[in-house]
Amino acid sequence: MSDTVSATATPTEADILLIQQILPHRYPFLLVDRVGEIDGTSRAVGLKNVTMNEPHFQGHFPGNPIMPGVTIVEAMAQTAAVMVGTTLGLTDGNMLIYFMAIDGCKFRRKVVPGDQLRMEVTTLRGKPGGKVWRFRGVATVDGEMAAEAEFTAMMDNRTA
Repeated sequence: MSDTVSATATPTEADILLIQQILPHRYPFLLVDRVGEIDGTSRAVGLKNVTMNEPHFQGHFPGNPIMPGVTIVEAMAQTAAVMVGTTLGLTDGNMLIYFMAIDGCKFRRKVVPGDQLRMEVTTLRGKPGGKVWRFRGVATVDGEMAAEAEFTAMMDNRTA
């Protein structure tokens, strides 16, 4: 058995370079640093290292920085997009992702600079070749739930 991986093998993780090949997002809106577990299009775990250098902390809230809940949900959605994009080989930077719905969203704890946000997403509906996908996301810090939501997104390639 060889230790080398075939060039056609589907990655089971994504570093920031691969993430940038999949997502069109860039600073200050790229909200996932690494996807450490990718199980096809069924499940993935993303990581976001929360730092004081992020621009939303200037106003949310001065003297009491808290990561906005909407950015936590966006980070979960970006994790889902990396999972789908990696598995389906969509690494040309042309994938656009649009929220269609966010349901059952709940926030359970503050996320502050110095935290590492762990985002586990599972696919509830979606298939290769399909544009509309539904996911469940749970974001935790140190094993404690920070947020949860179900969300629907349309993933499509850019057209000229």
